[in-house]
Amino acid sequence: MWSVHRGIASVKNPLYPIELLCYDVHPIGAFGLEVGMKVHVVHRPTQNLFTRPSGFIKAFDYTLNPFSGCAFGCSYCYAAFFAPSDELQESWGEWVRVKENALELLRKKRARPLIDKSIYMSSVTDPYQPIEKQLELTRSLLIELLEYHQARLVIQTRSLLVTRDIDLLRQFKYVRVNMTVTTDDDEVRRAFEPLCPSNQRRLDAVKQLTDAGISACITMTPLLPVRDPLAFAQQVKDSGATRFVVQHFHENNRRFVAGTGQAALDLCRERNWTEATYRVVVKQMRTVLPVLYEGQPGFAPVWE
Repeated sequence: MWSVHRGIASVKNPLYPIELLCYDVHPIGAFGLEVGMKVHVVHRPTQNLFTRPSGFIKAFDYTLNPFSGCAFGCSYCYAAFFAPSDELQESWGEWVRVKENALELLRKKRARPLIDKSIYMSSVTDPYQPIEKQLELTRSLLIELLEYHQARLVIQTRSLLVTRDIDLLRQFKYVRVNMTVTTDDDEVRRAFEPLCPSNQRRLDAVKQLTDAGISACITMTPLLPVRDPLAFAQQVKDSGATRFVVQHFHENNRRFVAGTGQAALDLCRERNWTEATYRVVVKQMRTVLPVLYEGQPGFAPVWE
């Protein structure tokens, strides 16, 4: 359930220095959110819906981000450092910008359809973050892609809400849902991802997708401290996913967001989560998951 307060901002907000349609959203148990918090949402037009990717996903033709910012606010999220100001970086997880003209921009692509183009949705936000339940912006983009384009699609999320769109996803010829699941330990999950659904609920969502015939990948990126590597590997395998990716969590000196940073880092140190420990865990997991990609190769635009 969502509690929403909506109106026109009549004064300059320090985060959004122009007058905009805005409202505050209070997630209360929506699709697996475990902790309620206030999220400031603004609607703003964008000039470009599609961008050329780089890094791990550079092999894709485009990235598509319906939103800027993310209410999940995971403490390790690299996307925070793409926010356009230090203030927005510092408040990552507390704001979301809705690209209000996203569907309009996609409709303009009908003249030159995105046939066989590979699209990664999304690279710096979660297309199924809680506000999507109310807005259905991602769903509207999927409908447009399905009806007017023959694109190859990968959806990256950590949200249970993706199961809402099974009816659309199963109609795509080429589609894969990447679900981020970073640990088998809910104490660790709460330290790094306090606003995200539990690990098991995410795996249950993947099972719903794969039971519906939708290809899925478990992205354990970053892989956080794990209690039982063999049991965890079996859990992710049982989800029906056919692709698995890991990447080590690299502690650095950049600020970790959402106020969980120091506690999360302390927990890693308490668990002796080092590069060497990570390597031991991955080796054990490979006995259950023989095809376990590490880093960039796991994000290749390949559809089984």
